[in-house]
Amino acid sequence: MLKKIPSKLLYFIARLSYKVKVSSIRPKKLFYLMFYQKILMFNWFVPWPVHFTSFFRDLDNIEIGTGTFPGLSPHCYLQGNNGIIFGNNVRIAPGCTIISSNHDPENYSKHIKCGPIRIGNNVWLGANAVILPTVQIGDNVVIGAGSVVTTDIPPNSIAVGNPCRVIKEKGPYKGN
Repeated sequence: MLKKIPSKLLYFIARLSYKVKVSSIRPKKLFYLMFYQKILMFNWFVPWPVHFTSFFRDLDNIEIGTGTFPGLSPHCYLQGNNGIIFGNNVRIAPGCTIISSNHDPENYSKHIKCGPIRIGNNVWLGANAVILPTVQIGDNVVIGAGSVVTTDIPPNSIAVGNPCRVIKEKGPYKGN
């Protein structure tokens, strides 16, 4: 019983330091993230738990659903110039890059305006996946590791490759 008290106390402190519900993250990992983010000030401006090696641009244009924590894995890069909209329960593996706008080819200091990236519910982005501007990923989708998503991906599918293509249909999501 006494062994659980410090863990629960640390978890309670960590939960108070974030603006979103973080009950799906293990207490030790949550405290580890909170230490780097809130005490050492790595990514201190992000209102949800993130790894200290992840990088964010234009955070105000990023919307997250319940149970989604972009940047929780190491070495993620999210650029929200034109907006990124995440659904519920989106899992993002290490090294993923989500870029919502490209540079103007005639003036590299400007970005091209376009629509936001939309990622549906129950989506898993594999390690080192790259999501490019205006892409829409449907619900219940798995994007394979190292894939470069340049076009929309329909719901209930598994997609891989460079450029990313649907290789088969996926059964219904059985998690919570």
